[in-house]
Amino acid sequence: MSDPAGLKAIVHGRVQGVYYRAFTHRIARSLSLKGWVKNMPSGDVEVQAEGNREDLQALLRQLKVGPEGASITKIDVAWSDYTGNFSGFDVRY
Repeated sequence: MSDPAGLKAIVHGRVQGVYYRAFTHRIARSLSLKGWVKNMPSGDVEVQAEGNREDLQALLRQLKVGPEGASITKIDVAWSDYTGNFSGFDVRY
């Protein structure tokens, strides 16, 4: 991994009930990222991911688009150091 990093994203908008978690899970796994995605009580979706910074940026670009039916109004992004704490990419409930 040439430039390992961590990413936390809170996705705001119409992102629950439109398969946003499944969409994120599919994209993250295709990029070999580790972490998780979950719905929040506020109606937002939280994403924690680690991997190569370039792949995380690709994930972020896709999070801004979302699946059909989603309407993203804003994404709060925080970058962090890579920790290696995740073994795969999961959907949390």
